[in-house]
Amino acid sequence: MHIYNTLTRRKEPFSPIVAGKVSMYVCGMTVYDYCHLGHARVMVAFDVITRYLRHRGYDVTYVRNITDIDDKILKRADENGESISALTERMIAAMHEDEARLNVLPPSQEPRATGHIGDIIAMIETLIEKGFAYHAANGDVYYRVRQFAGYGKLNNRQLDDMRSGARVEVDVHKEDPLDFVLWKAAKPGEAHWHSPWGEGRPGWHIECSAMSTCCLGDTFDIHGGGPDLTFPHHENEIAQSEAATGKTYVNTWMHAGAVRVNQEKMSKSLGNFFTIRDVLAEHDPEVVRYLLVASHYRSAINYSVDSLVEARKSLTRLYTALEGVDAEEAGVSSDAAERFTAAMDDDFNTPEALAVLFDLARDLNRAKSDQPAEAPRLAGELKRLAGVLGLLQQTPQTFLKGSQQQMALSEADIEAKIADRQAAKANKDFAQADAIRDELAALGIILKDSREGTTWVIEGP
Repeated sequence: MHIYNTLTRRKEPFSPIVAGKVSMYVCGMTVYDYCHLGHARVMVAFDVITRYLRHRGYDVTYVRNITDIDDKILKRADENGESISALTERMIAAMHEDEARLNVLPPSQEPRATGHIGDIIAMIETLIEKGFAYHAANGDVYYRVRQFAGYGKLNNRQLDDMRSGARVEVDVHKEDPLDFVLWKAAKPGEAHWHSPWGEGRPGWHIECSAMSTCCLGDTFDIHGGGPDLTFPHHENEIAQSEAATGKTYVNTWMHAGAVRVNQEKMSKSLGNFFTIRDVLAEHDPEVVRYLLVASHYRSAINYSVDSLVEARKSLTRLYTALEGVDAEEAGVSSDAAERFTAAMDDDFNTPEALAVLFDLARDLNRAKSDQPAEAPRLAGELKRLAGVLGLLQQTPQTFLKGSQQQMALSEADIEAKIADRQAAKANKDFAQADAIRDELAALGIILKDSREGTTWVIEGP
């Protein structure tokens, strides 16, 4: 297995620290609002990675944190007139609902920043003792960036280039403009914890350093996150953790690609910002998951109505192949399984893995007519391999008919239209029969005539 390492900027053979076990940490959500499509991208990408590693026989400890204390949380709670805990608990529950609908498995551990304040304080104390941090006159504690010789290695940046090219926060209390905060002195009325430096709360970057090392040790196998976290968040994590422990923090860094909407960057200012629940209110969750899986995890994804239509058509092909076949338990040795494994072993190449599924679907369609006895085995293999990607988890009948919320007409209304069409055909009113078929097609409801009668599927987004 080879994985692209953001740190070295190349694919490398994957060799976990402990044979047969994988330790992985992924930066989770700051829970002040509902999760958006970018969060869904990261959730699904690392869910697929976790599923595949387990499929390959690894014992995976997947840690994804929750940031439940942060400037944005304080601001939103104040705006809403609710307590911090009420806000964060509500958003955490919503996040769990969203990921469950996307068929994202829960992480092995889900630490919260507020549950690790003691560990955060201990790490800051170590950094101060080693000369990598200092307590400033304003009560904040800062990290001395220039004290850490490897700063910038994840992003391949030089310190002076960062200073001249980046928007650096101006703070007269810092020794250097590049220094970043580890502990924030509490303002009047703010949530706070007691520390050796007075009442305050942790900075964002130190939270992940403390939680990851507490859950997985000083050095672990994989650290993942979204594309916007490489700098400064992950760069700062490396500096904090390696300065504190004196050990390599992470062996392999992985970052998911961005989500674009109609080829534009997703942002509230452009009016193209979508929460997961906005999307799932109108589209089948498995269609959305397929869209997120169909691109390589490092590639950008374009979200649009057209891309969702194509995703549904692709899933429809797979489910149609499974329709009418009783899938049997598949074995582990087949040409398709070997090709699937080769694709996923190559930095989790899901587009190539999906190509294997479509080849299986083609073979299954042929077998249904030419070799019926072979069809159950092929169907079982298709379901087994698709399950590694978290796909084809519904019955073909359920998916192909679509969920009630996605249909412009109720199931009873559709069946009544089919009956009207049958009556029109019986009366040789073929123009009326065609008009009914076209009316349903315009709504994404496709009729299929056979000797057994007329069935229908949803092919819209």
